[in-house]
Amino acid sequence: MHRLIIKKEILTSLRNSKFLIAGIFLVALMLVAVLVGRQGQQLIQKERAKAQAEMHDKWVNQGLKHPHSAAHFGHFAFKPKPVLSFLDVGLDNYTGISVFLEAHKQNEILYSAAQDGNAMTRFGEMTAALVLQFLFPLLIIFLTFNIFSKEREEGTLKLIHAQGVSAHQFLIGKVWGTYVMVLAIFIPIICLAFFVLDHSSSGIDSNVNPKFISLTIGYALYFLVFIFIAILVSAFSKSSSFSLLTSLGLWIIACIILPKATASLADKIYPTPSQYEFRKTINEKVKNGIDGHNPRDERLTTLKQNLLDEYGVSTIEELPVNWGGIAMQAGEEYTDKVYDQEFTKVENIFKKQNRLSEWSSFINPYLAIRHLSMAFAVTDYDHHVAFANGAENYRRGFVKKLNKDMEVNHKPGIAFGDYNVGKEMWDSIEPFNYQLPNASTIISSQWRSIVSLLFWLIGLFFSASIFSKNISKI
Repeated sequence: MHRLIIKKEILTSLRNSKFLIAGIFLVALMLVAVLVGRQGQQLIQKERAKAQAEMHDKWVNQGLKHPHSAAHFGHFAFKPKPVLSFLDVGLDNYTGISVFLEAHKQNEILYSAAQDGNAMTRFGEMTAALVLQFLFPLLIIFLTFNIFSKEREEGTLKLIHAQGVSAHQFLIGKVWGTYVMVLAIFIPIICLAFFVLDHSSSGIDSNVNPKFISLTIGYALYFLVFIFIAILVSAFSKSSSFSLLTSLGLWIIACIILPKATASLADKIYPTPSQYEFRKTINEKVKNGIDGHNPRDERLTTLKQNLLDEYGVSTIEELPVNWGGIAMQAGEEYTDKVYDQEFTKVENIFKKQNRLSEWSSFINPYLAIRHLSMAFAVTDYDHHVAFANGAENYRRGFVKKLNKDMEVNHKPGIAFGDYNVGKEMWDSIEPFNYQLPNASTIISSQWRSIVSLLFWLIGLFFSASIFSKNISKI
């Protein structure tokens, strides 16, 4: 019986000219979004890879220089453009693309696309994610708003019940029939997206295919959730117009109002400090000590005396190692400790805001797919933090190496400008290389969103089973 109902819904949809026109329109939008997005992603990644190579070339060919001068000459780290970002640009336009790496400072990631954008930037780009998250649910609503109410208005619902078809069978058949039609539009486009993927991008992402498959499954579940909701609304509506208005209202609440409200609530509950306050706190702790009782001068005096006692000498000129290199590294490590403490505080605030949004997906499935889509496209906040940490670890590594060279080879009594190193040292520092997180890491971090989608599906299925017997009474 389910097969007959599914077949009937498919034929009805194919005879619906409005559905066909809307479907063709969405296919065209998806084609443009996928092809243009893919071309843009390739271009941006080539530019960033070229810039990264040029910066490393400048580093290697900077000539003879004192190690500490080279630490201030610095390096650049460019965030790779994720392969799947052409499907969902996520936060990429707002989180910056590169960071300057130098001694003593942990700089911010700068040059986001939003800085060069206009007021329209806040409305987002025409990406595949925009079409799939916003417009596909609209297609589902217009396909299903009268799927039950029309049967009721034409009097065919009672005839179907009289033939021994239960309301639950009828409802589930309509759900699967509608799902087949939605997948008939979705699958060809997502196959095209897979075809144009850069499968040779193992240099930055060796795990593209599992992420793409996971992303596809996530959207397929999201569509099924919306189909269930729209059909249940139609099943319990007395008229098609009421069903349409109710479904559109739910769409507006889920896709427009609640995301903004959730973000505002998260910011209200977990406010972030201003950039001025953040920088001021760091500068004060570096100068005066983390607890306010260990100023910089006292730290250096204590370090110097401990070092003199260790080697049994009375002056730094008698040391077998260079005091400047040791002092520089000690200052770096203390500054790193301050930065870690303050950045961790801010990151924890953002994590709490994101967790609130993820838990909110249990009352709004749109939030679940938005988090999953950005995560598998590697354009979410977690990826931004992972890149920032990778760049910072690289900075600390090459600065420590340069300070160690000062400590060992820059003998006491030699003037600062009389000690230089060259290409052999610069070549010994490997180019910056950042690997994107793999699919299993993303799944483990996004378990709330995954569980919430399954929660919605299970809840809707059981709701359909429990309340479907009341459909005929309406």
